Amino acid sequence: MLSHKAKYALKALLYLAEQDENHISRTIEIADGANIPKKFLEQILLDLKRGRFVSSKQGKFGGYYLIKSKNDITLAEVHRLFDGAIALLPCASLNFYEPCSDCKTESECSLRHGLMLIRDKTLKAMEGITIASLVKK
Repeated sequence: MLSHKAKYALKALLYLAEQDENHISRTIEIADGANIPKKFLEQILLDLKRGRFVSSKQGKFGGYYLIKSKNDITLAEVHRLFDGAIALLPCASLNFYEPCSDCKTESECSLRHGLMLIRDKTLKAMEGITIASLVKK
């Protein structure tokens, strides 16, 4: 399951993607428009900024805007930024791999092989869904 943080990040990205291209959205505007608690949103926007999905402009007319194309932001990227691995166990992960301490040999572990199949199908689905494909326009 997605964490609340990842869900709110996706909602914020969707809100920003629905705005006109040169529009800069204030935090309160995003919070109200995407129905996200403001206290969570500020940290989420900073994380999205560190992840190079959004940038910000300071000042009276400041706020946030997308710097990565909505066509290129996938659910997989956002999930990894906020929730980490897509795989169900570290031994089946592509980016967060760790061997299991209770396995005799990974090459013979049926559980690992099954979880790798799940990871591959989940990853393919999540990489195929972009913010642009979710925007309601």
